[in-house]
Amino acid sequence: MPLEYPLSDGELEVAQPEVIEDLASDQALVEFDPLQSYLQEIQKYPLLSREEEKELAIRYKEKGDKEAAYKLITSNLRLVVKIALEFQKSWTLNLLDLIQEGNLGLMQAVQKFDPYRGVKLSSYASYWIKAYILKYILDNWRLIKIGTTQAQRKLFFNLKKEKERLGRLGFEPIPRLIAESLDVREEDVIEMDQRMGSWEYSLESPLEEGSRYSHKDMLASDEEGSEKLLADAQLRRLVMQKIEELKARLGEKELDILENRLLAEKPETLQRIGARWGISRERVRQIEERLKKKIRTYLVEQIPDFEPSDLTFP
Repeated sequence: MPLEYPLSDGELEVAQPEVIEDLASDQALVEFDPLQSYLQEIQKYPLLSREEEKELAIRYKEKGDKEAAYKLITSNLRLVVKIALEFQKSWTLNLLDLIQEGNLGLMQAVQKFDPYRGVKLSSYASYWIKAYILKYILDNWRLIKIGTTQAQRKLFFNLKKEKERLGRLGFEPIPRLIAESLDVREEDVIEMDQRMGSWEYSLESPLEEGSRYSHKDMLASDEEGSEKLLADAQLRRLVMQKIEELKARLGEKELDILENRLLAEKPETLQRIGARWGISRERVRQIEERLKKKIRTYLVEQIPDFEPSDLTFP
């Protein structure tokens, strides 16, 4: 029986039978194969429709219904296997260990999931599953375990990025310049560069053949907890979606201020926007304040439990 798992768009994808056969052949001479037994067991649990998922999630969130939580977890066990397989192909770690860690992430996702946010559980859970699997990899992989100090962690996550930045600016990315930029010792830069250069698996290599994600994309800094990062990312996507919807209700000046000041990576000055519209700097500031209030009011109306303090402007 092929292994099915839910995708983020609600459709089903079926794992290639040869993948499961390969997993079985590796243990062909073993009397009991726990992996094959597990794969067969999880296929007994039915997949849920979007409506069933939402109903169960509401029951668990509002009433603490453990049976509902159980159904949400078991219906997504195949998603954990799918994600664990992607990591196992590249990191060659024990697949059952990765599945176990991913299942912990899935349980955490169900516990934290908000069915009123308009996000599919499979999409939300994927972040938690990957976060737990990556935490396991970070704790157990030989190279990454050397990053025990704050300076080493900073170098591990930023060394290549800083090299590229210096190169774009026309500077040779020598250890002294990197050390000054990242505020670490030059000796630490040299040591980390040597270790990363001799690593068997490049952080730039894809997670799997044809994947647009690399290992570097999936590594998360430990400066903030994964729970906060995931919650912030979910809220940010929803906020941006609602702001896009709000644009249709804005005037030309408000749109200009929104796109070139409030949402811009490098906001334009009040003076420059005022000059473009032939109005004073103070008038632009007044329109901007009115626009901020309009955005916050709209988000409170559109997003359950949204707090105006969650949204900050430059």
